[in-house]
Amino acid sequence: MQAQAESGEIGDLTPAAGSGGSPRARRAAPIRGRLGAAARAAVAGVADPGAALVRAQIDLILWAPVALSVGIGAYFLWPGEPGVLASATPAALALLAGAIWARGGALGLEPARFPAALLMLALCGGMLAGARAHSVSAPVLSFRYYGPVEGRVVKVDRSASDRLRLTLDQPVLNGVAPARMPARLRVSLHGDQSHLDPVPGVRVMMTANLSPPPPPAEPGSYDFRRHFWFDRLGAVGYTRAPVMVMAPPDPGHWALAGHRLRMRLSQAIQARIPGQAGAVAAALMTGDRAGITEATNAAMRAANLAHIIAISGLHMGLLAGFVFAAVRYGLAALGRPALIWPVKKIAAIVALLAATAYLWIAGPQVATQRAYLMTGVMLLAVLFDRRAISLRTVALAALILLVWQPESLLSPGFQMSFAATVALIVTYARWGQVAPRIPALLRPVVMLVLTSLVAGLATGPIAAAQFHRMPEYGLLANLLAVPVMGTLVMPAGVIAALLAPLGLAAPALWVMELGTRWMIFVAQWVAGLEGAVIAVPQPPEFALPVLACGALVAVLARGAARSLGGVAMGVAVLGWAMAPRPFVLIAPEAVLVGVMTPTGRALSKPAASFIAESWLEADGDGATRDEAAARRGFAGPKNARVAQLPDGRALVHLSGKGAADRLAEYCHSGALVVLAAKAPPDDSRRCDLWDETRLTDTGAVSIATDGRVRTSADVTGARLWSKP
Repeated sequence: MQAQAESGEIGDLTPAAGSGGSPRARRAAPIRGRLGAAARAAVAGVADPGAALVRAQIDLILWAPVALSVGIGAYFLWPGEPGVLASATPAALALLAGAIWARGGALGLEPARFPAALLMLALCGGMLAGARAHSVSAPVLSFRYYGPVEGRVVKVDRSASDRLRLTLDQPVLNGVAPARMPARLRVSLHGDQSHLDPVPGVRVMMTANLSPPPPPAEPGSYDFRRHFWFDRLGAVGYTRAPVMVMAPPDPGHWALAGHRLRMRLSQAIQARIPGQAGAVAAALMTGDRAGITEATNAAMRAANLAHIIAISGLHMGLLAGFVFAAVRYGLAALGRPALIWPVKKIAAIVALLAATAYLWIAGPQVATQRAYLMTGVMLLAVLFDRRAISLRTVALAALILLVWQPESLLSPGFQMSFAATVALIVTYARWGQVAPRIPALLRPVVMLVLTSLVAGLATGPIAAAQFHRMPEYGLLANLLAVPVMGTLVMPAGVIAALLAPLGLAAPALWVMELGTRWMIFVAQWVAGLEGAVIAVPQPPEFALPVLACGALVAVLARGAARSLGGVAMGVAVLGWAMAPRPFVLIAPEAVLVGVMTPTGRALSKPAASFIAESWLEADGDGATRDEAAARRGFAGPKNARVAQLPDGRALVHLSGKGAADRLAEYCHSGALVVLAAKAPPDDSRRCDLWDETRLTDTGAVSIATDGRVRTSADVTGARLWSKP
């Protein structure tokens, strides 16, 4: 039984026996006529590769987002920004492939149409990604800046160090020309800022330290410059001085009005529900996560419940589902009118309006937009008498999102939400066969366990690859927390929103408080269990794309081709397990050096906390920065740390005041010297020197045990987001 047949996809084009043909089957009849005998032979199981390609035309909508993703991924993996020739060639090939797809049948090239369509979509994906990258182009700060900063607050959130952060647009920096001014910048607030009520839309002024977006911590690791490029963030920094409000919000800006409404609702919820329970409730209903402390965030991550406090498809689906059910069954209770009115479509329209309001209040974050898009496609499917939840609706949602925001392919949220949705649809296709064998009272429990297990298995490899950790008891935490969220918290939130204008929201908010307190308790309890989090090393760059493509082939392909997907997944897992970590890592600007030892990576000093933590997480090492700095591996004074390379040469990290003056003492016998300063020009040196000047061009450096050197510049090339 093929995956599409199991999920009802093939059945959409096949009339029931003796029915004379359903409307859907009659609509599909011209398609079958065009496909001819070859397609019918393929359906019957004839092993004919040409016929299989012809038959695959029916499933083109399922393969379209896969092909588009391949092209988008190729653009981001391309070593350097494609030039004019590299951009014109895909356009010409796409036109040729499109012509074969459109006219292949008339030219006797029917089997070539499906591969041509996939090639056309892949090429279009690469061109879409390039066009999107150029369309969001904005200046990026190319130097460190200290001085007055003025701008309008457009977003308020918290950093990993639990500090409030302000994202500003329309910035003004002293001495920076308008043509070089970043479109947006982000500032963390240090010191006492208790006087500040950072409502989106207010214009503020401060004295801040700003710098360009940080490069990758090591070659091949997450590139924040790329992420910030698509957010149009051209500078990041912090301020220790009090932030001054210069002007109130503009009342006529509808988007910022939504932000302000969100903040008012969030403050109202937190005023009625004190503590972290109120902060979590506010995050669920408004998307404002600024009140959630880092301790709560860490517990949620360790328990695999972080998805609960980030508005996603789960929240949007629960809200829309509750509204849909309430309207549908509420109208059904009216009796005779329910037999005349299109109750199901009315409920879908109301649910879509509720989801739209939720989107406006929660803000235009990518995860929220993605959740709304998926929910909207499913509700529109109801309006047009189509199956609301199927592989085709999910494929359509993915296709729309990839065309609109190609960069979303790289986000963990996109990958995890679609992986979980596809896995659940394929699994539920079998549920009808299994459910009758399970006692009726146990079916909800079994279905809940199955849902959490399947979603966890589908998203686990992605989470491990992206965050280098795997919650061991995530299934248990989700079984205890998600039902409470679905049955108590979200319905109570909707009811509270409806009753708030009447002043009757208190009972519903009390129910919300019980639910959020329970979820926090579960997260803290599970996070406190021994071995709650398993550290996972960073996979090689090819592992996750190959794993994803293999899984999609296993789901979408037919016959023997499905086994190729299993082989690809096996190769990805094997490559992940066998990939060695670099022996030496050198941080950008030479602030830190790390060497691998039998007990884990040893750091040259307890500095650069973000880079140190990134290295240790990528190693699958649970040690802290201070513990790694105390490991045996480096010796010598703190400003001249010395380690040994596998080939016997010395590895020296010189830092602190007067580091350049000590260079002559260590730069001999071919030693590898990392200098946290600019070295004076000298052609007579007898060492491999990596100073600030050289590392500015190369970025982070990794050196394998066999001496192979790799830099961030080698991996990324001169991309739009990596150019000075």
